[in-house]
This record gives sequence, C-alpha cells and structure tokens, in this order.
Amino acid sequence: MLNNPFKDQIQLLEKKLVEAKALLNDPELKEAALAEIEELTKQKQALNAAVSQFGQSPHQTDSLNILRGNCTIEIRPGAGGDEAKIWAHDLLRMYLRFADNLKLKTEFIDDLVIKIKGSSHLGSAYEIYKFESGVHRVQRVPTTETSGRLHTSTASVAVLPEVPKTAVKIKDDDLEWQFMRSSGAGGQSVNKTNSAVRLTHKPTGIVVTARTERKQAQNRQIALSLLRAQLWEIEEEKRLREIGEARKLIGRAQRAEKIRTYNFPQNRVTDHRVQQSWYNLPAILDGEMEEIVKTLKEKLS
Repeated sequence: MLNNPFKDQIQLLEKKLVEAKALLNDPELKEAALAEIEELTKQKQALNAAVSQFGQSPHQTDSLNILRGNCTIEIRPGAGGDEAKIWAHDLLRMYLRFADNLKLKTEFIDDLVIKIKGSSHLGSAYEIYKFESGVHRVQRVPTTETSGRLHTSTASVAVLPEVPKTAVKIKDDDLEWQFMRSSGAGGQSVNKTNSAVRLTHKPTGIVVTARTERKQAQNRQIALSLLRAQLWEIEEEKRLREIGEARKLIGRAQRAEKIRTYNFPQNRVTDHRVQQSWYNLPAILDGEMEEIVKTLKEKLS
C-alpha cells in the first residue's frame, strides 16, 4: 500500500490551527487569527481531498515511479543581460559539482541542459534535484562592473523527470523535425554531418534540441525523451490543479516562482519557500548543497 504523501503537511497545518485558535482570546489578534484559521482550514480540506484520491488512479502509481528516477535540468538566463548568462552557467557548475560529490552520472544534452542519472543516500537524481525548479536570483558585483555597483540577475531552472515511452503518447503527425550540424561545448566541432536535431511539438509549441551525440538517431531519441518529460509535466500540473490548493503544498515549484536568493555581500543563500538561510555561499556554489537538499526534502516533501 502506498504511503500518504500529505501526512506531514496535514500535521503541520493542524499544529498551526491549534496555535491560531489560541490567539482568539486576544482582542487585538482575534481578527487576524480568524483569517488565518479560515485559510489553514481551506488548505487542510484540500489536502484531505487529495488523500482521498491518492492511490486510486494508475496514473498516480506511474507518477510515483517516474518521480523516483533520473532527471534533466534546463537552465535559462533571465533578467540581467550578460551577467544573467554567467549566473546560469554558475548554477550549472553547482549542480554538476554536487552530482560529482554524490557519484551521480551526468550527460550534456545541449547548452545549459544536462541529464543526471543514478541515486545516492539522498534518493534518486530527480528526488535530489526536484526542489531546484524555479527562479534563482543572485545579488553581487559582476567582474565586469568597474564602479562596484551591486547587480541583481536571475536564471530559471526546470527539473524534469525521465519519462518512459509508455507514459506519454506522442503522435508522429504532431512532430516537426529540423537537423543541423552539431557543435560541442565551447564551440568545438563534434562532426561535419547534420547530427543535431531540433524538435517542435506542433500542438503545444514546445521546442527541444539535442546535439550531444555524434549520431542523428541518438539525438532524435534524446529530443523525444525531453519532449515526453515536458508533456508529462504539463499533464501532471493539470492533475494537481484538479486536486486544488494541495498543489501549493507538495513542493513542486513552478518555473516562474522565485525560490532562492544568493546574496554575495552577505555571504547568504536564502530559500524563500522554507524561510531559511545558509551563510556559506561560495561552498554551496562549489557543489556543497547537501544541507539545503536535506532541509527541503524534510520541509517540502
């Protein structure tokens, strides 16, 4: 029998309800307490509704199996110009160093796109990295800044699970393929044939590219795998929205959600979802992420 994935969240809500109800006897805090009780009650009802659905659908079992496997990480520079591009590569380096520390296997799929395979004492690759999805903000003085002015830049991270072919049906007629010559990291030539692929899913407009392999057939399979993951994510989001407000409480950050700030002047990394900070920023960017992952797994899983 499957475990209830919302047990910890329900217990936390019950604790907060008890604390809020204790404030009802205070005239100055009564109004605020009533509002908090109403909101907490709605969240608890949504989670209880989710519990009633859990385990009843084969899709749920498939989802759990998928969420315990490998993952792909896509990083996109956001606001901040060239500094945002540098920041995106800094995040990529952090994830690669962390994977190396955990003895996980990594593969380059495209620029700022990597696949991570395997598992460690912290769980599977997806279980380890899934809480990284969202917007990462950095505050620092860029090396190119001559006046010493503090800049704020962002990069968005998407962590996608590895999805088996049977989990998502893709029609051939919905696909548009383009082929081009591939080049490796730093611009070095991989080969002189059109081995790199760009795949467009016409119904959704999703575009994925794969250029890491020398053979076109291999890159086609990688592109299809990336597309399946994104289509699965869309369907999973729909399913979770049907559950209701529980969507907010199970730790799957949307790509547009600001989740973390890296403040260089204060040597501080703050995760806004759990309101916790760590004061060892250089070490974290060098791949020492274990304490962050453990905290997020404890509070968001």
